[in-house]
Amino acid sequence: MARLTVITGPSGVGKGTLVRQLLARHPQIWLSVSATTRSPRPGEVDGESYFFLGREDFEQRVRAGGFLEWAEFAGNLYGTPRQAVEDHLAQGRPVLLEIELEGARQVRRTFPAAFQLFIKPPCFAELERRIRGRGTDSDAAIGQRLERARVELAAEEEFDAVLVNDDLGEACEQLERLMHLTSKKPPIGGASAAG
Repeated sequence: MARLTVITGPSGVGKGTLVRQLLARHPQIWLSVSATTRSPRPGEVDGESYFFLGREDFEQRVRAGGFLEWAEFAGNLYGTPRQAVEDHLAQGRPVLLEIELEGARQVRRTFPAAFQLFIKPPCFAELERRIRGRGTDSDAAIGQRLERARVELAAEEEFDAVLVNDDLGEACEQLERLMHLTSKKPPIGGASAAG
């Protein structure tokens, strides 16, 4: 039976890389698409990049319970539409939702049947190495990410399962087992575990 799997973990732990590997091996999985009130950027496609909604429409859906989770960032609203998730599950497709900790907590209340998975690094020093290795953030931003990571790592006991992302191949295979997927090729490899 298809189910919703919620994946969360601190920035730099490699969630995105794991999800890309998993989707390459299991194209039947539907990666949940968020809705937003921000304007589309060049190249973004409605229904693929995001569901682009007007603010009034978004707020009306919030009041009607139309989101599994939602939040406001930088003046724009973002959320996970309930209907799209339920439609794909009804079609027998596993649904994957990669989300931040607070969103995962909301989903736990709005969709208790979801399987909640926490991705963590082998150690905090490795997480810091991965974040610094990106070379995209200032020292101040890195400090904020690391402080946030400490808070998120303290929440791992809230989750149904915890997966340590040390070796990408092993982590992806473990993720497949946790999601009850049968292994399909192509083989895992060629990508860094950081992401």
